[in-house]
Amino acid sequence: MDLRKEIKLSDLVPKRAPREKAKPAAKPATSRRRGAPNEIVGLKIGTTGISAAQVVNNGGKEVVRVARAPLPPGVVDGGEVRDPVALGSALSDFFAQNSLPRKGVRLGLANSRIGVRVIDVEGIEDEQQLQNAIEFRAHEMLSVPIEEAVIDYQVISVNTDDEGKTVRKILLVVAYRESVDRYLAATDAAKLSLCGIDLEAFALLRTVDEAGTAAEEAAVVVLNVGHERTTLAIAERGVCAFTRVLEWGGANVANALGRALKLAPSEAEHLKQGLSLAEGEAGVTGLPPSKSTEAVEAVRYELQGLVRELLSSLRFHQAQPGSLPLARMLLAGGTSGIPGLAAELERELGLPVSLADPLSRLKLADGVELPDHPGALAVALGLGIED
Repeated sequence: MDLRKEIKLSDLVPKRAPREKAKPAAKPATSRRRGAPNEIVGLKIGTTGISAAQVVNNGGKEVVRVARAPLPPGVVDGGEVRDPVALGSALSDFFAQNSLPRKGVRLGLANSRIGVRVIDVEGIEDEQQLQNAIEFRAHEMLSVPIEEAVIDYQVISVNTDDEGKTVRKILLVVAYRESVDRYLAATDAAKLSLCGIDLEAFALLRTVDEAGTAAEEAAVVVLNVGHERTTLAIAERGVCAFTRVLEWGGANVANALGRALKLAPSEAEHLKQGLSLAEGEAGVTGLPPSKSTEAVEAVRYELQGLVRELLSSLRFHQAQPGSLPLARMLLAGGTSGIPGLAAELERELGLPVSLADPLSRLKLADGVELPDHPGALAVALGLGIED
């Protein structure tokens, strides 16, 4: 299979008893999900590092190997590959050094140039007309020619309205083909055999079982706060109803510390490791009280940028017809390990916030150890899960 021509972004859209499965739109390939192996290496590529989780999906779901490694600056930025050659070399070294299999790899994507939307298509029974309607809506999402985009969709429900018309609720995924091709150039160079490409948002929802088993009358928000970007996903009835990538992450926290304390970026990044926002313990390890207070206030001020983006996104979702009320928010990602961050967001958003458990659906094989903050591997673990 030529991955450059045949690619399914939503081959792992959560499928919990769908009423109807749509055939692919004009350009995308037939689903590669049918041939997904039992043993999958979930691969997340971020701005500052690579992480992977090898999961055996054979009855249960067992994590047999995890690995993390730094990535040189400038190779990946904003979820886009800037240097495919350098990334290919880094991936090849990473898989060799960690004895990871190069087959059955599932790659995660997350950037602001991927559109995900739940749409309603009414009164269309003919399959070709349905595909045409979906392609038209996809073109509206990205405003690029269809041949320059990767499109996939999943029919998640079929109902009849008061006038007897068929209404299909469809989860539509659209991405720039050029953006996907750069990742494929890097994985090809590293001689990786991909079994799928998935959105990080979908991987998050597979990892966090609570998101998939939420009561039908409420939605669950899952937030993966990384170094440069934050992935927001909202699950309704086990389906990703909304997702967005926010340009905010741990780098913003380090930058705030650097500005407040007049530190070099490397010093601020190191100091961030001792930051706490927890009530009664707020401060930065190693700083005198006055400087520590100044640093915490700078971080809290910077955090308002994330809060504004979250409020805007949540309000947009809530304004959509038929959207469910929000039940709670679950935090994952490396930056979510800052003590007190969940409480800060809960106070600002007026929504219960707690840390997600990325192992809620997984068990660890003997000898496998996760980092002190397992949430940093949430996406890689979710990419390794096959339902």
